[in-house]
Amino acid sequence: RGYKSRKRKDLSLYESNGSKKRKKTATPLATASKNNERPKKQSAKKSSGKNEGRNVAYFRVTCQDNGIGMPHAKIPNMLGIVLSSTKYGVKQTRGKFGLGAKMALVWAKKSTGMPVEVETAQEGKRISACRLDIDIHKNEPRVLLHEKRPNPTGWRGTKISVVISGNWTNYRSKIINYLRQIAVITPYANFKFCFKSSGDDRRSVEMEFARRSDKCPPPPKEVRHHPSSVDNLVMESLIANSRPSLSLKKFLTTQLSCITPKLARRLIEELGPKFDSESHVGDLTKKQIQQLTSLMREASFPKPSGSCLSPAGEYNLRLGILKELKPDVVSTYSEKVSIHEGHPFIVEAAVSLGGDIAKPGINVHRYANRIPLLFEQGNDITTQIANKKIRWASYKIKSTDKVGVFVSIVSTKIPFKGTSKEYIGDDNGPLHAAVKHALSQCGVQLKKELVKKNALKDQADRKKALSKYIPDVGRALVQVLKSMTGEGGNAAFGSRPRYPEFVKDSSLRD
Repeated sequence: RGYKSRKRKDLSLYESNGSKKRKKTATPLATASKNNERPKKQSAKKSSGKNEGRNVAYFRVTCQDNGIGMPHAKIPNMLGIVLSSTKYGVKQTRGKFGLGAKMALVWAKKSTGMPVEVETAQEGKRISACRLDIDIHKNEPRVLLHEKRPNPTGWRGTKISVVISGNWTNYRSKIINYLRQIAVITPYANFKFCFKSSGDDRRSVEMEFARRSDKCPPPPKEVRHHPSSVDNLVMESLIANSRPSLSLKKFLTTQLSCITPKLARRLIEELGPKFDSESHVGDLTKKQIQQLTSLMREASFPKPSGSCLSPAGEYNLRLGILKELKPDVVSTYSEKVSIHEGHPFIVEAAVSLGGDIAKPGINVHRYANRIPLLFEQGNDITTQIANKKIRWASYKIKSTDKVGVFVSIVSTKIPFKGTSKEYIGDDNGPLHAAVKHALSQCGVQLKKELVKKNALKDQADRKKALSKYIPDVGRALVQVLKSMTGEGGNAAFGSRPRYPEFVKDSSLRD
């Protein structure tokens, strides 16, 4: 809910130093000439109120779901500690930074200083209410309220509410576009969005993105680190959390994936005489850990499995596109599990033609771990490939067609460029090849459909063209038949005989 902004009284408090300096250095003659030349513009500026500066609006943002809820005792630590995830295993996480609840709390702390309010309930339990803040310096929660309340309706889920500053007018289209893209990639969920304006009810918005599928992707499983994805920090963390008396061979086979006892012995022999299969990991020095990590990065290992990934699936992707964009035709393709720097990834792609919302040309929609990417679209790998590497004309697709390009990438580590995590660079070889191949396969499917559709259209056009001549052809045939039977034959063909002269036998004539 947006709160009304207070009108400023002393406008001189909001003027910048540069504007004050310009006013002091201006000569009276120059000021008078400017006033005489533009008296109407000056009055318009005064009446428009632009000197009051930018007004800041405050909004209460509330997000509620019907999930499994959170345990009562763990709420403060789940929301009030940043960077609390472990590094002992890997699996696909949701989005770019997780669920985003901690980010919302930090943003509320930065913009308004107001705490976050949480209400959650598990199946058959009371409602847990919590109001908490975060201590930025100590990275720990500051609990203001933590109590249990009755749950007479048996509600289950989580409700989080924060107060932040923002600009609804400028980012309205971005928010709605984000929700629509979320509805595309998750057609098995039902989304309701409501914006209530405190001033004008006409600015209020209420939308619902209905559920279309009941097939939810399986949750990702946590697996051990792949050897080629381990760096010094992860290796030191794994060793520190292992028993100091654990042997090096046992450490490699139990703490890392894709390493068999036979392969572990070969790796230890490759490290040199200073390493032994029965040497304790607690006795390894910094230099030895660095040497072990370098070997893990350089050696060749089997590819990791895709059990730690949770892609949306071609079925859900197709249903989501049909539900939200309503295109004429859609093609989808899912790549097999590939690997980049020891991290598995899967690329899913879809190409649509037509639709109510799409604009003429190439419309790119990007997803990273099933979360839409809205910014830095021009630098993204999907945009570069769709606009420069794919020859759409070879797939019977015209430049004026409404083409929707959807690419979803899921991985245990998305190779984002920059800390903002808004786009994926085009310098990633395996990922570039996978995205290009997936879009090409979608184009091949579309080409088959378009060729079939064009053939049916040509057949319909020929039928329509021939139907125009059917009445004339019918009348001509009637005249021919009449002439052959003798009815109106003299008028049409003069006094010619009914049969040709070479037909002498009357029985043949009959």
